[in-house]
Amino acid sequence: MADEQIVIVGASLAGATAAETLRKDGWSGGIVLIGSERSLPYERPPLSKDVLLGKSGTDAAQLHDQQWYDDNTIDLRLGTTVTAIDAAAHTVTLDDGSQVPFGKLLIATGSRVRELDVPGAELPGVNYLRTAEEAQALTDAYAAKPRVVVVGAGWIGLEAASAARERGCEVTVVEPQSTALAAVLGEEVGELFAELHRQHGVLFRFGTGVEGFEGTDKVTGVKVSAGDVVPAELVIVGVGVRPNTELAAAAGIEVATPDNGSGIVTGADLQTSVADVYAAGDVVRWDHPLFGRSVRVEHWQNAKDTGKAAAKSMLGEDVSHDAIPYFFTDQFDLGMEYAGEVPRGTSYQVVLRGDPKSGAYVAFWLAGDKHVLAGMHVNTWGAIDAVRDLIRSGKQVDPARLADSSIELSDV
Repeated sequence: MADEQIVIVGASLAGATAAETLRKDGWSGGIVLIGSERSLPYERPPLSKDVLLGKSGTDAAQLHDQQWYDDNTIDLRLGTTVTAIDAAAHTVTLDDGSQVPFGKLLIATGSRVRELDVPGAELPGVNYLRTAEEAQALTDAYAAKPRVVVVGAGWIGLEAASAARERGCEVTVVEPQSTALAAVLGEEVGELFAELHRQHGVLFRFGTGVEGFEGTDKVTGVKVSAGDVVPAELVIVGVGVRPNTELAAAAGIEVATPDNGSGIVTGADLQTSVADVYAAGDVVRWDHPLFGRSVRVEHWQNAKDTGKAAAKSMLGEDVSHDAIPYFFTDQFDLGMEYAGEVPRGTSYQVVLRGDPKSGAYVAFWLAGDKHVLAGMHVNTWGAIDAVRDLIRSGKQVDPARLADSSIELSDV
C-alpha cells in the first residue's frame, strides 16, 4: 500500500482521528481529508457545553491547527463536498467535477439534525445545534438573555437549556414524551434529570408537541399541541439526528434501513460491503463482537474509537472493534458518565446505587437474565471503569448487591 492514497470523506472527529492514526501507525502514503464545512476538524461536545456557557470560543474545540495538517502532509480540503463514490473505479467525485483516486476509502460523513417540518420553521430565531457556526450563533444570542424555548428534552436539548439558564435566560422545554430522556434512560432516571432542571428554574411542557412557530420578521412564540403559544425570542430545536448514508447508498454500499437502525453496515473490522471501503463515526453500524448484534452510536467517544479502529483496519491490522459505547454530559452541578447500550424495545430493570437526592449515585440497566446492559454515574467519579467491567463480563448480578453501596462494584 506504500504508493496508494487513502481518501477520507468527512473532515469530522472520526475522519481526523483516522488521519492522525494512519500517520502514527506508519502510513507514509498520501492522505486526503475532505470536509464540506470550512472549519478545521473539531470535537462537538464543547459546542453544547463550554461554548454555550461563554467560557470558550469554537477554536478551543479544534483537534489540531492548520500547521499540524501541513506538518503531517495531510491534504486537507475544507469547504469541499464529495458528490459521488465510484467503488469499482476507486475514485470520488467532488462538487467542482474533479475526481480523486483512492486505494482505500473511509466514509466518515457523520449525521445531520432532524428538522421540524411545521409552519414558521424558517423564521429567524429558530436554531439548531450541530456545527461550530451554530454554537457560536447561539452563545452570542444567549448574551441578550432572551426567553428561550427548547424543543426536545434529549441530551442536546437539556445541555442547551442548562447553558441558557446559567447565562440568565428564561427557559421552557417542550417535549412530547412524559419526561426528559425517556427514550434513552427510561422514565425513572429521566425524571431525575427533569427534576434537576426544575430546581434550576427550567419549565417543562411534557406530553406536548410543536404545531408551529409564530412571528413575522423573527420568531415570537411556539405554538404547542395543547393549543396555546409559548412566548420565545429564541428557539433551539434538538429532536435528534440522521446519519448521512446517502452517498454510500448511491454507490451500492449496504446501508441499513431506518426500521433497522440506519447506518452504513460493516463487520467488526469496519469494512463495508464493498472491498477497500470503510466507515466510521455516527454513520457506521457495525457488528459488535461483544454484544452479538449490530450497533450504531452517535457520541463523541465512538467517533474517536471507530476512526482509530478503521485506520488500523485499512492498514491491514486485525481489528475486531468491541469498544463499549460511552457518553458524558455536564448540566448545572451535575457531571455524568454513561457506558453500555440498551437496545430500543428491550425490557430491563433499573437499579439505583446511592440516593439520587444526595446528588451522587449510580444507575444500572439490567436485562431479564440480570446481566448489566448499561450503567451511569452521577457525580460519582471513578465508578465508570467498574461499570464497564460489569458490562464486559456478561455475568449475572444480584440486584440487591448491586444496589448496596457498602459492597465494592468489583465484588458484586
